[in-house]
Amino acid sequence: MKQLATIDSLSWDTQLIKRHDLAGPRYTSYPTALQFDSSLTATDLMQQAKSSTDIKQPLSLYFHVPFCAHVCYYCACNKVITAQRQRSQPYLDTLYKEMQYMSEQYSGSRKVEQLHIGGGTPTFLSDSQLGELMDKTRQLFNLVGDDQGDFSIEIDPRECSPETLHNLRQLGFNRISIGIQDLQHNVQEAVNRVQPTEQIVELINQARAEGFKSINVDLIYGLPLQSVESFSDTLTQVIEMSVDRLSVFNYAHMPDRFRPQRHIRDQDLPSAQQKLAIQRQTIKQLTEAGYIYIGMDHFAKPSDELSLAQASGQLQRNFQGYTTHADCDLVAMGVSAISKIGDLYYQNSHDLPVYTQLVESQQHAICRGVALSHDDKIRRDLIKELICHCYLDINEFAAQQQIDFAQYFATELVELQLLADDKLLDLTENSIQLSATGRLLVRRVCMIFDRYLPKAQQQKFSRII
Repeated sequence: MKQLATIDSLSWDTQLIKRHDLAGPRYTSYPTALQFDSSLTATDLMQQAKSSTDIKQPLSLYFHVPFCAHVCYYCACNKVITAQRQRSQPYLDTLYKEMQYMSEQYSGSRKVEQLHIGGGTPTFLSDSQLGELMDKTRQLFNLVGDDQGDFSIEIDPRECSPETLHNLRQLGFNRISIGIQDLQHNVQEAVNRVQPTEQIVELINQARAEGFKSINVDLIYGLPLQSVESFSDTLTQVIEMSVDRLSVFNYAHMPDRFRPQRHIRDQDLPSAQQKLAIQRQTIKQLTEAGYIYIGMDHFAKPSDELSLAQASGQLQRNFQGYTTHADCDLVAMGVSAISKIGDLYYQNSHDLPVYTQLVESQQHAICRGVALSHDDKIRRDLIKELICHCYLDINEFAAQQQIDFAQYFATELVELQLLADDKLLDLTENSIQLSATGRLLVRRVCMIFDRYLPKAQQQKFSRII
């Protein structure tokens, strides 16, 4: 394992970064969801999933709660905007039926080491509903104790009272992820997400007092009315909050695909050059404050599990992003949820009425998926190494995969040499080592090994930076 290149002003080549700032996948999976096939039957997908899984491996659970009381204009998540809180109980009743079925398929004696509830807004649910959901989960699955597992939930500060946060800790949640996005009032108004900074600080302070072992916050750069100076001020305030992890995402403006984004005026958005400057300032400011730049959009304190896993070569990646639990089979439930079982991915229907009808009639809502080929698994493992560790020991990898690397990736090595000529990486017969600039463009490097990525598809993805 080589030392990660440090990103600083000396390695920041703006023109080079612009030249390679293409549209491409985030590689939370390989193959990506674009390759999921709706012609595969749910029965076949389930059978292949069960036959390829290792029942000795632990499980990770994900529940999708789609409801939000307010629309955030930037949001591209699968969500249902409603003020009718009573809509959540019929959804939970359907979810419980899916949970029963999935526990029969995959649970058994397997321990659940990781659980995540995302959305939408999970705290749209009442405290009693969250308690009911966790009770059902413990009845159907074998959760480890909360001091051993990672049990996390996404938090909207506007939808989380002190009583709710206390309740979450009592239910066994030990990690929270707080959606901040930006602390500037004019930016918050422009994206329809106004939340006082004092409210966020109080939530974080209470979370520490309650004993949550990890606090993550989400920020977004590229939102309307942002500038380098304004986002730097947001970062200064967040650094003072001393959270454990930060996810700083690039806003992808695609109003043709995501209707709420049509409320955002193009003329209010930072230019590509301004976005690049904001990202540069973000990395500089957070690393100077002591955070480790994990990669892409993730930062963590040196003592955090992500930082330690990367330093030891154990960092993983799955549909929730960087993780230390990707060895777990991921059983995901709820509308649009994506599971990874063995060598297979599958996804539930995106449409809430369709999801409901499918679960009520057949106990699951699987609508498409993909079984990984031998080539898929080789490329998946290679992309994971690059995106998690920015380094590949070619000889070691070739031995593990039982391939002649130079022959198997002959075409890719020619393309890779072009990136080496641009100083994005150091390429030898024995290794691929990303440079500091290459770390910023790791998605661009991974795209070379993606055999499903014709240039015509690139408009379906967000830009790298």
